[in-house]
Amino acid sequence: QVQLMESGGGLVQPGGSLRLSCAASGKITGDYGWAWYSQVPGKQRDVVAHITFSGDTVYGDSVRGRFTISRDNAKNTVSLQMNSLTPEDTAIYYCAILGTNIYWGRGIQVTVSS
Repeated sequence: QVQLMESGGGLVQPGGSLRLSCAASGKITGDYGWAWYSQVPGKQRDVVAHITFSGDTVYGDSVRGRFTISRDNAKNTVSLQMNSLTPEDTAIYYCAILGTNIYWGRGIQVTVSS
């Protein structure tokens, strides 16, 4: 059974930075991509960033140039470096594996506030 665990969230002031990490445990077959999503109460879950197995990346319009997604295939981990954070980035962030199956983490809170 594949499980994903996010870490690194918390409270940060506007303009600050956070680094989220997500580690996968269990057997994952085939090539797969990773993604980070964000969700605020009452709204749909939106993709923040995606990285393919080979390392190609795609970012949401609101985070392009501020966030960087990276992965370590040997360790089955993905990270999201978030810089120049604004209150609008406040959300629960979920990591996901997108492959033969889709797996989700439980989510981690990021709050940007002074």
